Amino acid sequence: MAATVIGQGITIEGEVSSDGEVVVSGTVRGKLSVEGAVTVAEGGVVEADVGARSVSIGGQVTGNVTASERVDLLGSGRLVGDVKAARLTIADGAVFKGNVDMDAES
Repeated sequence: MAATVIGQGITIEGEVSSDGEVVVSGTVRGKLSVEGAVTVAEGGVVEADVGARSVSIGGQVTGNVTASERVDLLGSGRLVGDVKAARLTIADGAVFKGNVDMDAES
C-alpha cells in the first residue's frame, strides 16, 4: 500500500485517519490517527494529537504523540507536547519540550 501524502501547500483541518502510512509535507490541524507510520517531513506542520505505530518528525509538531513502537525526532524536527512510546530517539539539533512516558506495555 502506497503512503498517503499531504503535500506542501495543503492544509487539512479535522480528524485524519488512515490504515497505512501517512507523510505530512503540508499542514494538519485537529487529530491524526494512523495504523502504520507517520512521517512529518521537513517543512511539514502538525498541530494535532498524533497516534500511530511509529512517528518520525523532521518538521514541526504541536500536540501529544502516542506510538506503539517508536518516535524519532530528527535533527530538523521540533516537538512541543508529550510523548508516549516504547522507544524515543532525539537527534542532535532537534527541539523538544514536553514529557516522556516510555511504557513498554503501550
